[in-house]
Formats: sequence, structure tokens, C-alpha cells
Amino acid sequence: MDSIVSEDVVQRGRLLVRIAENGHSIELDCDECTLVEAIQRFLEPVSGIQINDQLLLCLEMKLETLKPLSSYKLPSDDHEVFLFNKSRMRSNSIPPSPELIEIAEIPEPSPPSSSSSNPHPLDDASDPALKALPSYERIFRYHYQRGHSIYSRTQLKLENCERLLLEQKVQDRALKIARGILDHFYRMILQNYMDFMKCYTHQNRSHSSLLMNFGRDIDKLRTCRLHPSLITPTRKCLLDFVKEGNLRKVVDDCSGSHKQFENKVSEFKQDFGELKQSAEQLFASKASYLIVDLENAIKEHYPYIHEQKSIMQSLSKDVNMVKKLIDDCLSNQLSPSLRPHDAVSALGPIYDGHDSICLPKMEACDSAVSRLLDFSKDKKNEMNHFVHNYMQKMAYVQYTIKDIRYKFSVFTEAMKRQSEQFEFLRIVRGIGPAYRACFAEIVRRKASMKLYMGMAGQLAEKLATNRETEVRRREEFLKVHNSYIPRDILSTMGLYDTPNQCHVDIAPFDCNLLDIDITDLDRYAPEHLVSAKVSLSRSNDSVYSAGGEENAADAAGEGSELFEIAGTSKLEVENAKLKADLASALARICTLSLEVEIELLDDSNIESALKKATDKTTDALQLKDEYEKQLHSLLKDKQIQCDSYEKRIRELELKLSDHYSPPASSSKPELSGESMDEGSSVTDPLHAKVGLYTKPTGLDENMTDSSSSLNPHLDTSMMETPPPPSPHNNDDDGKNVAASDALQKQGSDSKAVGDLVVELQDAIKEKSNQLSETEIKLKDVTEEVDKLEKELDLSRKLLDESQMNCAHLENCLHEAREEAQTHLCAADRRAAEYSALRASAVKMRSLFERLRTCISSGGIASFSESLRTLAQSLANSTTGDVEDEGASEFRECIRVLADKVGVLSRHRAELIERYSKAEAANEQLKKELEEKKELVNTLYRKHQLEKQASKEKISFGRLEVHEIAAFVLNSASGHYEAIHRSCPNYYLSAESVALFTNHLPNQPSYIIGQIVHIERQTVKTAATTGGSPPPPEGGGGGNGRLNLNMSSNPYDLPLGCEYFIVTVAMLPDTSIHSSPSS
Repeated sequence: MDSIVSEDVVQRGRLLVRIAENGHSIELDCDECTLVEAIQRFLEPVSGIQINDQLLLCLEMKLETLKPLSSYKLPSDDHEVFLFNKSRMRSNSIPPSPELIEIAEIPEPSPPSSSSSNPHPLDDASDPALKALPSYERIFRYHYQRGHSIYSRTQLKLENCERLLLEQKVQDRALKIARGILDHFYRMILQNYMDFMKCYTHQNRSHSSLLMNFGRDIDKLRTCRLHPSLITPTRKCLLDFVKEGNLRKVVDDCSGSHKQFENKVSEFKQDFGELKQSAEQLFASKASYLIVDLENAIKEHYPYIHEQKSIMQSLSKDVNMVKKLIDDCLSNQLSPSLRPHDAVSALGPIYDGHDSICLPKMEACDSAVSRLLDFSKDKKNEMNHFVHNYMQKMAYVQYTIKDIRYKFSVFTEAMKRQSEQFEFLRIVRGIGPAYRACFAEIVRRKASMKLYMGMAGQLAEKLATNRETEVRRREEFLKVHNSYIPRDILSTMGLYDTPNQCHVDIAPFDCNLLDIDITDLDRYAPEHLVSAKVSLSRSNDSVYSAGGEENAADAAGEGSELFEIAGTSKLEVENAKLKADLASALARICTLSLEVEIELLDDSNIESALKKATDKTTDALQLKDEYEKQLHSLLKDKQIQCDSYEKRIRELELKLSDHYSPPASSSKPELSGESMDEGSSVTDPLHAKVGLYTKPTGLDENMTDSSSSLNPHLDTSMMETPPPPSPHNNDDDGKNVAASDALQKQGSDSKAVGDLVVELQDAIKEKSNQLSETEIKLKDVTEEVDKLEKELDLSRKLLDESQMNCAHLENCLHEAREEAQTHLCAADRRAAEYSALRASAVKMRSLFERLRTCISSGGIASFSESLRTLAQSLANSTTGDVEDEGASEFRECIRVLADKVGVLSRHRAELIERYSKAEAANEQLKKELEEKKELVNTLYRKHQLEKQASKEKISFGRLEVHEIAAFVLNSASGHYEAIHRSCPNYYLSAESVALFTNHLPNQPSYIIGQIVHIERQTVKTAATTGGSPPPPEGGGGGNGRLNLNMSSNPYDLPLGCEYFIVTVAMLPDTSIHSSPSS
């Protein structure tokens, strides 16, 4: 039972096999369990191709010998199998032989035989017209048979042309299948080649850079001295990290290997270039122009076949017409108006048309189709040679692809060996950047340690503050509730406990780090150790992209504002953090220096890197110009403000000098007053510069505030208080006062005056010495102040630069954070959009699956009902749910489609019903039309015969030109007189008599002809005596001409009588009966 079921399930069908080399087709009856080997064995004797040389392809898949046809979904009406001959793909294979076409010989019909060999009932008829009908039938049938043989030969030739065209199309499809397979493998090998060349170019440039800059790298390592703490007897510079003795040998080996590998790759590139050129030429060569030319030629020759068909229809109608006439004559069913003579006279032009027009035209059409067949054979032979050459080229390209595929593994292994061989040079190149990165890491760790320790102290302070708050709160609680609850109860409850102290203690770490700062980095590890080709903008981008996440995470943990550590200002914390970031960036730059250098040398990145650097430089210059303008405007405002301050200071100095200068009472005191004023005028500028004097009463408050805010970072040690008044100055003033009193009291004592003068002179001299010492001290102080001002300016500039650098770094970090946030938001938004789009796509796919199931299930009649059911189910499933716009539109479209399909189904049913009725009515009308057509043809033939007969009737009433007249021989006179009813004296002209009697042995008794001319004459003289003219000699023999009387009255008519000379022409197929000889 199982075997029966399995046999019923087996799919059977026809397998169509196309032979690629000649385009022939073979059909096989098989099932899906048939092995491919059985198909090949069947094709071997039929196609002449050995099994080992057979290559079967179906839809770009190769049919394996041991697999059944079901593995390839065969047999199938939609798939065809192409058979290729492997032996034809070899270079030494013979070219295809010319195409041979065998056309069956169609014999020519034999000409009609005489009536004796093929008698006919009408051969013995008494009427000559009836006797002519059988001969016409035989001739017309012969014409039809001859035309049919010509048409059959032409049809066979055209069928062979179409067969050759179909075979060329089969060959073209076979080439497309083979071209598709070859294109697949070529694209794979091309992609592998591009990947290999990309890796090789990257490696080649890296190794070329290492070899070219090896001497420079060695000089860098040799010139860079180690840090004093790292110097050992065997290591004093960076070059001591490697063994210098083997370097030259390693470089020579690497250089030789590099050149050798480069030459090998150049040869490989040349080989692949030849392969690429061959493959592109092969893909570009197509034989479609051969098919198009032949197809157009065949279309142009179709009118010849149509013309032959129409001629054959005409010949068939003529044969049927003659046969019907003969049948009518045999059955005596001819119409009264149609006589045999009329019918026979009408068949003569038809015969001439057959012999001179129809059959030559059919032979001309056959000759044109013969030329088409020769053209088709030439095109087919050209196509066969094209396929032969194409398959040989394809085999060569396939062989080259396999060869190059084998070379890929060899070159990949060689690239790995090259990388291993250049590893030592890469290490030499990376020593300098690694050394600088280590120093940068030391600086970073120190700054990070400072921040770490500061954060620990801040945490301890915060915990101590929280503890004090908690202790105060507990004490307030106990103070409030102690009066209500006994102390022992509260103690038992444990409410007298207090939080313990929190001690944040961090064990020392990073104690072995070298004692260097960021400023020592360029001294111990100069920047030239890193490759100069590394773009700073690119490095900054990589640093911020790679290390920015950690900084962003730290900043996010710390908050938007920088924290303050006990004993450390906020600016110091910021500087420490920026120093750590800068050191981290420098270490990152050193780590990526080689990778960035190699990547920047890539051709694909040069243009983008240059464009990016140009854009960044342009933006930086623009920002620099804007910032320069802002600084100029700010300096201008400050200059105006300083000018106003200087003016105000001068006014105040004048006011102070006026306020502190004493009035002059005498000449000697004036002298001392001048010296005092001079000393005050000297010391006042010093006080004004250093700020020694206190705020006077007249000084503006705004001035004092602004002056104090000019230099907020001045050291307090620079703000000195004015020195106390000297005791010598007080003594001198007292002596002066006493001297003046003594002079006033003892004005008459000259000796006392002299002593007083001497004392005054000594005092003045002493004052002068003091003044000199004061001036020297003032000069020293002034120089010191100038020096301090210069140092202050330098410090201020350094501070401004530090602030600008900090601001720039802060802006960069802020931009990086904003950019990262923007990318994160964009990624989230795209993820949300993708989720929504995927959900919508899944939903739409389910809807389309339902629609496809609905369409594929059932027949045409149930299609409308299934669509309506689907629309109703969609409407029910979306009730109460939030429906998106796409699903709503899809549901509406399904509903509209269901309605329209329903209308179309009803309309289709109506049309089918109307079509069946119309088909029945049409069949009835066809039958009636055939009957009417046959009746019309019969009536038309009868009408034509009657018309012809009416035209050929003999006129007996009135003789006119183009009429037919009968003339009877008058035996008495020997003239031919017209048979006429009322018009006598019509005689036949001598020329007409000679025309009718020239080829006859005797004179005919009557003559019938068509009138072509009538000459009217009148008798003017009497007839000659002698009677009528004698009859012609020999009884009408000789040339048959009559000897007429040439007088004006040859017919013996009375004088003045009118007579007519009539000239007639012979009618076609006219039988002339001669009189019997005497």
C-alpha cells in the first residue's frame, strides 16, 4: 500500500534539453526520481557528446551525476536544461562544421495530357465551346497544383529559417547562463583582489615608511637621553633598549624581502589586469545583433507568404469555377442567359493571368525566400563559430580565475611573514612614542592622585558635617523628651548612643613615580619622538573620541560645577583636572601615532583629512579674528578708563600737594620749607606708586574701589605702611623754632647770630646729607617697584594664557560632550523610529501574507468571496484597537478591492453568459453568411456571364462602332453583306475579308466580328457592264482575298444610293467555318 502511494506521488513530466553548441532541442519523458546519469546516457547517442564531456546547467546550477532530478525541481515546464560540450572548450578543438539543411523534395506536377489519355464526357460534344471546357479545367488544375508545390517549398524554407532563428536564440540563452556563472565567480575573485590590494597597500606603505625613516628613527633614539633616575651603565639613551649590532642586518633583510615581495605583487597585478581585460571583453561581446538581423529579415519576408496564399486562393476559385461550369453543362442546369460560348470566351483572360502573372509571381516569392534561407544559414554558421570561440575564451578565463585563486593563499601567507619580519622595525619605531607616553602617564597619575586625595578629604569633611548635624538633632530630641521619660528608660531604649567618628584613611600609592611635571615632558621626552606626520587635529579627534568617555563619566559623577577641596582653591582643582586630561591626551597621541600616520597615508583618507583640516583651520582663523576684535575693543575701553584714572590721579595729587604745603613766614623758614616741600614732592610719587599714603578725605570712592580692584592678586607684603616720623626731624624742628626765638629775643647780639647761622648751616648740611640718602633709597625702592611690576605683568600674562588655555580646553570638552549627547539622542530617536518601522513592517507583512493566502487559495469564482471575508476580518480585528495609518489604508484598499472584484465577478458572469449567447448567434450568423455568400457568388457569376453575353450579342437593329455584327457571303456577288433588320447596304471591307480569310483554305460562309470603323459612301456613276465580278480563282484558294471592282459602284447599286463599308476586328476564340470546296 505504501509503494502504491509513493508511486502516485511521483511527479512526471517532460524535460527539455537544449544543446548549446548548435541550439538543437531534445525532449525526454522522465520523473523526478530519474538520476542525472540516466539523462546523460540517453543524451550521449542523440547529441553525439560523450558522458565525460557533458556539462548540464539549469538556472546557473550544475547538475551532478549521482543526484536525482528532484534536487533541482525537475522536470518542470518553466525550466530548461542546457547541455555544454567540454571538448569544444579546449583550445585545440576543431571548429564546428557548416550547417546542413535538408529540405524535402516536392515534385513538380506533370503538364496536362491530351484528351485521348484522359477522356472527358464533353470531349465528344458537338459545340466547340463545350469541347474547350475540359481542356480549361485540366490547365487550371495544373496551374493550381504547380502553385501548390511552389507554395509548399516556400513554406518549408521559411520554417527552416524560423527553426534556425529559434536555435540561435537557444544558443544566446545558453551563453547568458554560462556568462552569469562566470560573472559570479569573477565578482568573487574581484572582491578578493580588492581586499587583498587594500591590505597590501596598507602594509606596503607602512613597511616603506619604516625602511625610509629608519635612520631618522635611530638618530632620534640616540639623541634622546634617559631620565637621570633611569640611567644605568648599560642604558643611557633610548637606543640602548634594543641591540644595535643586529639592526643593520635586520634592515637589509627587510629591504630585500620588501623589494622581492613588491616585484611579485607587481607581476600578480599584471596577471590580474590581463584577466580583468579578458573578462570585460568577454562580457562585452554579445551575439544579439545576429539574432536581430535574422529576425528582421524573416519579418520582412512574411508578405511573400501572404501573397502566395492569396494567389493560391485565386487559383483554387478558378478551378472550382471551371468545374462548376462543367457540372452545370453535364446536368443541363445552365441559366438561359449564360451560354457555353460566353463562358469559354471569359476563361481566356483568366488563363493568360495565370500563365503571365500569378505563377511567375509565386516563383519570384520562392526565390526571395530561398535567398532568406541562405542568409539564415550564414547567420547560423556565424553564430556557431561565435559560440565556439566564446566557450573557449570562457574556459581560459575560468582557468585563469582558478590560478589566481590559488595565488591568493600564497600571497596572504607571504603578507603574514612580511608582518612578522618587520615587527622588529615597528618596535624600533614605537620606542619613542611609548617613552613619551610613559612620562605623560606619570604626569596624569600624579594629577589624578591629587584629585583622588582631595576627593577623599572632601568626603571626610562632608561625613563630619553630617555627623555633627545628627548629634545636634539627637541632643535636641533628648532635651525635649528628657523631662517626660526617665533617663534609664531612654538609655534602655538606646537613645543615648551617638554616631562614631568616620576616619577616611588612604594608604599611600604611586610613591615610586618619577618626580616630573607637565613642563618636564618636552625636556625628557621631546615631541619629535612622535612622528611629525601625525595631524594634531586628527589626534585630538581620536583622543576626544576615545578618552572623552572617561572624562565625561568623571564629570557626570562630579557634577556640572567643579568641587572645592579643603585647603585647595577651585582654580587649583580645575588646573589639576586639566593637567590630567592633557597628560591623558598626550599619552593617547603617542599610542596612536603609528596607526594615525599609516592611516593618514592611505589614498582614500588623504582628501577627506585635508578637507577636514582645511575646514577646521578656517574655523579657527575665523574664531581667532573675532576674538582679536573683542580683545581690541576691550583694550580700547580699558585704555579710555586708564586715561580717565590718570587724569583723576593728577588732580588728586595737585589737591594733596596744595593741602599739605605750609605757608611761607620768613626767608629762612622758606628755605627749610622748600627743602621740606622738595622732599615731600619726591616722596609723594613713591607713595602714589606703591600706595603708601592713606585715603585722603578728598579722594573719590569710585577711584579707590577701582584702584583696589586693578591688581587683586598683589601680595600683601607689597602693601607697606608709611614709616613713622624720624626723631631727628623733630629735633631739627625744635632747634629751628628755638633759633628763631633766640633771634627774636637777642636780635642785638651778633655773636649769638653768628653761632645760630653756623648751627643753621650745619643743620642744612645734615638735612642735605639726609636728603641724598633718601634719594638713593627712593631710587632703589623705585627700581625694586619697577622690577616687581615687570614680574607682575609676566605673572599676569601667564595667568591670562593659562586661563585662555583652560577656557579652550573646557570649550573642547563641552563641545565633545554636546556632540556625544547629540549622537546619543539621534541614536535613540533612530532606534525608536526603527522599532516603530519594524513593527509596522511586521504588521504589514502579516497583512500581505493573509492577502497572498487569500489570493492563492481557491479559483476565480471564490476570489471575490475570500477578499470580502478578509476585509470583514480586518475590520473586526481592528475594532477597539489603536490602528495606524498604514493598516487603515490597507484595510480600506482591501475593502474597495473586494467590492470591485465582486462587481467584476458579476460583470464577468454576465459577460460569459452574453458571450455564450453571442457565440451561438455568431455560429448561426456564420452559417447564414456562408449560405448567402455562396448564393451571392453564384448570382455574381451568372450576372457576369449574362453581362458578358449581353456585351457579345450580335446587333441586328443599328450598327455602331464596338458593336458585334454578322456578315453573310452573297454567293452571287461574292461580297459579305451585314445581317440587318432595317438598314441594308452594309458591306464588309476588303481588309476585314482578308483578315478573316487569309489563314483559311476556303472562304467562310459567314464572318462575325467587332465593328471598329464605318465608312459612308454614295454611288455616283453607273455600274459597269459585264455583270457581277467573277469569283476568285481557285474557288477561294490562295491567300483568300476577294477581287473587288475598284469603281465607285462595286456593289451594283442604283445611282445616288448610300452604302456603308464596315471594318471589323476578330473576336477572341472565334471559330470561323469555311464553306466546302467545289
